[in-house]
Amino acid sequence: MRMGKIEELYQEWQNVQPIKDEYLQRLNRKFMLEFNYNSNHIEGNTLTYGQTELLLLFGKVVDAANMKDLEDMKASNVGLNMMKDQAASEYPLTETFIRQLHQTILREDYTVYRQLPGGQQTSYVVHAGVYKTRPNSVITRSGERFEYASPEETPALMTDLVTWYNKEEKKGDLSLAELCALFHYRYIRIHPFEDGNGRIARLLVNFILTRHDYPMIVVKSADKENYLNALSTCDGFVGTTPSDGAHADISKITPFVNYIENCMERALVTCIKAAKGQSIEEDDDFMKELKVLERQKKQVIAGELSDHLSHGEDVWNVLEFVFAPIIEELDKAVDTAYSVFRFSFMESICYLSQTQEMSGGLIIDEFDRNTATEQEIALANVAKSIWYHCELNQPLSPRPVNLDIEKSFYITFFDDHYFIDGILNKNFPYGSYPTEEEKKQIVSQFKQDLLSELKEKL
Repeated sequence: MRMGKIEELYQEWQNVQPIKDEYLQRLNRKFMLEFNYNSNHIEGNTLTYGQTELLLLFGKVVDAANMKDLEDMKASNVGLNMMKDQAASEYPLTETFIRQLHQTILREDYTVYRQLPGGQQTSYVVHAGVYKTRPNSVITRSGERFEYASPEETPALMTDLVTWYNKEEKKGDLSLAELCALFHYRYIRIHPFEDGNGRIARLLVNFILTRHDYPMIVVKSADKENYLNALSTCDGFVGTTPSDGAHADISKITPFVNYIENCMERALVTCIKAAKGQSIEEDDDFMKELKVLERQKKQVIAGELSDHLSHGEDVWNVLEFVFAPIIEELDKAVDTAYSVFRFSFMESICYLSQTQEMSGGLIIDEFDRNTATEQEIALANVAKSIWYHCELNQPLSPRPVNLDIEKSFYITFFDDHYFIDGILNKNFPYGSYPTEEEKKQIVSQFKQDLLSELKEKL
């Protein structure tokens, strides 16, 4: 244990109080960005540091960004502020607050779809602010399944956890690093929610630190492997029984205590530097800032070259997040029909048009603006529609037949919204997208229509 070093740094941190407002603002800004970016990035959020910065500081979105990732990042920052407010109060930690925090960062219930090994699809609902209703587990590196607490065990184990924490905090027998590490570890072994457990655990560690007037910590996404290894190493000492994990003893989680101590040391060093007016930028921060400036410069140049920049951005977002995933599924259906009936000819094209018909445009193969040609970018700025068109000609089985089968799917673009063709027959404001169910509806209807035409003509 290195509590001596941490206590020494903490005393130095106290000695440099109060911090100048400008230094405090810079420190708070850095922590806010670092925490939200890293905590979400660990869980698979795809936003870059620069996108996170522009979103949380200026409310702007640049480049392609997954809508759920954007909303998750904004909700994460709301949760961070909610946690700080609660920590500043005199109220003890409660299960109600933990569930409210979870409700805040997840925002609403949503459905997760999974592909089973046999090709079948299953789904389940993730409930925001509600303890899990189905078992959850992970597959370890050895290929074994590691089970967390069952839905039936979870309410009682969470009551035990919160009761233990509130008593332990008053007793003060554990060091602050031990208290944070043991709470985090026990919480993760319960895994009380269907999603968002890691984000909640890291918020609650900072809740504990803030209550004790210590700087909050950031678990770096670049350090994810060490973070997870420290937790899994403790599992080997504690055992795999969920209730044992939920009541783990401090003596068995030393690797994770050491990890938390490292994070606390790093946070104190950064805060002391900030208080002294020294630079708190890290090496990778320099590259992050350069990337942000590069994107801003490209936007300015593009804005000067085209009055249609916003329309072009909207078009590319629809192409990437709506059109491309649907087309991928439609292509699979057409490929299957082609292979089953052995058509002598098959063609499928995607046609970006400056009219609401398949004319006045060009065929495009990629839906990534970063690799698009100048001609494609220019067309996107004035595009009125995007078409998927397939043809199947002359099936060879069961007998040669002279016939053509043609199918189309399209999206049309307007000034403030886009329209998905008659299958959905629905308008969407730019920045909003069809649900997974609606996308499935499009694919399912396309398949049915294709099958009906095949039956009719063959």
